[in-house]
Amino acid sequence: MTQPIVHIVGAGLAGSEAAWQLAERGIKAVIHEMRPAKSSPAHKTAWCAELVCSNSLRSDDFEHNAVGLLHEEMRRLGSLIMACADATKVPAGGALAVDRDGFAALVTDKLAHHPNISLVEEEITALPGADDGLWIIASGPLSSPALIEAVLTEVNGQSLNFYDAIAPVIFKESIDFDKAWYQSRYDKGDKFDYINCPLTREQYNAFIDALLAAEKVTFHEFEKEAAYFDGCLPIEVMAERGRDTLQWGPMKPVGLTNPHQPEVKPYAVVQLRQDNKEDTLRNMVGFQTKLKYGEQQRIFRMIPGLEQAEFARLGGIHRNTFIKSPVLLDNFLRLKSRPNLRFAGQITGCEGYIESASTGWLAGYFAATEALGKPAVLPPPETAMGAMLGHLQDTTNPDDYQPMNINFGIFPTISGETTVNGKFRKIKGMERKEAYCRRALEALRNWKEQL
Repeated sequence: MTQPIVHIVGAGLAGSEAAWQLAERGIKAVIHEMRPAKSSPAHKTAWCAELVCSNSLRSDDFEHNAVGLLHEEMRRLGSLIMACADATKVPAGGALAVDRDGFAALVTDKLAHHPNISLVEEEITALPGADDGLWIIASGPLSSPALIEAVLTEVNGQSLNFYDAIAPVIFKESIDFDKAWYQSRYDKGDKFDYINCPLTREQYNAFIDALLAAEKVTFHEFEKEAAYFDGCLPIEVMAERGRDTLQWGPMKPVGLTNPHQPEVKPYAVVQLRQDNKEDTLRNMVGFQTKLKYGEQQRIFRMIPGLEQAEFARLGGIHRNTFIKSPVLLDNFLRLKSRPNLRFAGQITGCEGYIESASTGWLAGYFAATEALGKPAVLPPPETAMGAMLGHLQDTTNPDDYQPMNINFGIFPTISGETTVNGKFRKIKGMERKEAYCRRALEALRNWKEQL
């Protein structure tokens, strides 16, 4: 018999995961990637699964956190992305952060050496026809204009867009440790995971004034109605929402003590997270920005400890495009108007690295079962995988459909339990989060037995 083939557009996190799941199930996967011949505004390399924003996959706590739970589910389901992340992780307290280049290089190597995977360097500019076999569109929010135009034409323009900003990366050797210090918030993880730069009230206010007055990237006329994703707001946009917004956001000083002045509580703190395995680079946590490059250097050097900072990468901004998945896709991520096409990754309206990879896992699994003529089993909604898929299918308010990170708010509700004496007890706080995670992993175990 001829080996089934599934084509994938895009070698990002979703496309790479989808290809791996297909290949591991005996399906030949052909990945079509336009880089390096043609790149996007944010990509810098030709590697698969390049991380264009932060190097952090966020919390790795699978007992209390929805992101960590999704990590664990993906691990138990044989995820390529999670295996490579674990192999290239760098210290980050309770988070899972990776050596950016090491991670992408390892994913690329794994794909390139799998006998069922082929990497083809070419730009796909049109959607495949109904007779062209099974395809997964995982080209991401930075898809080439030609492909986006083809998608928009097919879906009658039913898409939205927002802008995602990138945080700067600093050479660690340029940080002044007479002012900065090592400490994880509340001393979680290793104390060297984060470098902290403290600001007094006066320094913080001067910093906010500079942000508000700074020159920013000018949008084209057609871009001015774009909306930011609230989980990735540029710092200057946060500052515009209120002078204290940053002090209660990425610059919150809680859980930290300045050893240089232990008797003085910092009014605000900038944290720098390890960005590569050698720990020569540090990422400014939460400092995604659309400031002009010269303004970034001037203003960020106002931060105590960063007066002489040298930047390996300055912040930037890029456009994200996603379709109205609840209207356009079926339960198995197929485009209703062209069911031989599936969509995966951020173009569907999920937000975040691991969320994108999880939809790639699902698209790969669904496509493999279809290629093999087997029934697919949907993930239980109680799992993080099922909750993420549920968001892509939520028709409650499709006209206001927005990207979403995984969070317990999109899981089926756990309100409480009946105790041994028959009384109902409401579950709250950390216990409630633990209950979500226990329920999810039990549902995952049962689901996995059916796959």
